[in-house]
Amino acid sequence: MEQGSIYSILGLVASVCMVLGYLPQAVQTIRTRRTDGIALPTFLMMAAGAFAFMMQGLIHKPDIIWSLVITNFITTTCSVIIFSIKFYNDYIKKKK
Repeated sequence: MEQGSIYSILGLVASVCMVLGYLPQAVQTIRTRRTDGIALPTFLMMAAGAFAFMMQGLIHKPDIIWSLVITNFITTTCSVIIFSIKFYNDYIKKKK
């Protein structure tokens, strides 16, 4: 097997693992709206990191790395959703 194929397979495996790692937390947070055990700075930094990786995949030359872009778009979206619910629960809801 050539090095390019191994590189692509590892990228796809990493992509699947990343998405499967984020989705359960996002689904549970959306369903229950409970964020007691979640650290706000963690999901802010996770969203920023995933966004940076997504941009890296988009500006990669000579070709876009689609596995990096798609995976990190999904993880950025999940992180932003969780961060938003956590921010609402901790700051907006408490003021009411």
